[in-house]
Amino acid sequence: MNPQTDPGANPPANPGAAPLAQDLVDQARRLVRTRFPEALGAVLGGSAAAGRAGPLSDLDLAVLVPDTAVTLRETVRHEGRVAELFLHTRAGLAELFAADRASRRPVLPYLYAQGLVLLDREGAAGEARARAVALLDEGPPPLPAASVETRRYGLTDALDDLADVRDRHERLALGGYVFGAAAELLCDHRRAWTAGGKWLPRRLRAADPERGGALLDAHLRLCADDEAGPLVEAAGAVLALVGGPLREGYRRTWEGVIESAAERPGG
Repeated sequence: MNPQTDPGANPPANPGAAPLAQDLVDQARRLVRTRFPEALGAVLGGSAAAGRAGPLSDLDLAVLVPDTAVTLRETVRHEGRVAELFLHTRAGLAELFAADRASRRPVLPYLYAQGLVLLDREGAAGEARARAVALLDEGPPPLPAASVETRRYGLTDALDDLADVRDRHERLALGGYVFGAAAELLCDHRRAWTAGGKWLPRRLRAADPERGGALLDAHLRLCADDEAGPLVEAAGAVLALVGGPLREGYRRTWEGVIESAAERPGG
């Protein structure tokens, strides 16, 4: 059966979804139909696909285009709503998947694996989804041992400062670094994907509900109550998992680039 006429090829939104969610799905379909009539596949991701969208939510769309087109990312406004477009050829999609795996932040694979299929010509979107699911199931590559050491060193130094600093603004800046560094080490230890922004708490809880939850709660305590102790304890527990604090004995030689803790706040 032709995927364009097969009801299963373009599954409807969650039947129990709020009217706004269905409106966004319909809006996304119109965007694809009007702007990309030649598209081979299209998937709607993010809160719009999950039924959690609000009035200001944007549309996250992956659009598979013919090989004669180009791979690019573009932000547009459609019918008054912002839309983030990930346009790619088949070859471009393979390159983007590889780049996302290397960065350990698989934005596009998650969009394909968990999004709502809007268009699937000749199984193109289904094939991309299967590749995305396989990539996510495989998990990220482990950080090189030297990179883990560098992160241990930077986190150790930041924890020493966090336990001693008196200025609240400096404490909050350090706390942001400590949380991010500990989260990255924890996700690597669990061979779990990481993320940025609002997705990081979700990845943390998935990677290690106990320790990830402790990091999240401790960071909240620091921000809300200016209590650094819980974050020092939670990040210290993560350090213990990956070899413990690292101070004296740390050494890196110049090879064009030195991966260091210089990017962190404090020092």
